Amino acid sequence: MPTTIETILQALEATLASTMSCETGRGGTLPTRVPPSGLLILRDGEPGEPEMTMGPLTWHYEHRAEAEIYLSGDPETRTLRFDALRAALGQAIAADRTLGGLCEWVEAEAASAEDLPVEGGLAISAASFPIRLHYATTDPLG
Repeated sequence: MPTTIETILQALEATLASTMSCETGRGGTLPTRVPPSGLLILRDGEPGEPEMTMGPLTWHYEHRAEAEIYLSGDPETRTLRFDALRAALGQAIAADRTLGGLCEWVEAEAASAEDLPVEGGLAISAASFPIRLHYATTDPLG
């Protein structure tokens, strides 16, 4: 049986995969080529320091995952496509801020894009969007 955070991350990954117009994945390394539609990689991130309440004993986390977006191609169209993916990410999260009741609240934070130089090719636009997952569990390891 998956842990609470694993269940939440799987739900977030499924939400992003079903709503984003680019390829999506979780973890791993950046591939040598960015697909023409773009790429979103969900990173598991850090759970942070939980707050604890008694009766019943509960740990309250503000877990910080990351959604990395990568786009290649012509700089002019890349900027517009990047903006569309940024908006789609926000809309995907806003559509279900509890991930079907798994979280108390989910929110994404803004990130600015940067262009990564590619030797002998067009730059790649990249940004990492923090996604805060607020949830509670009765087992800090589960």
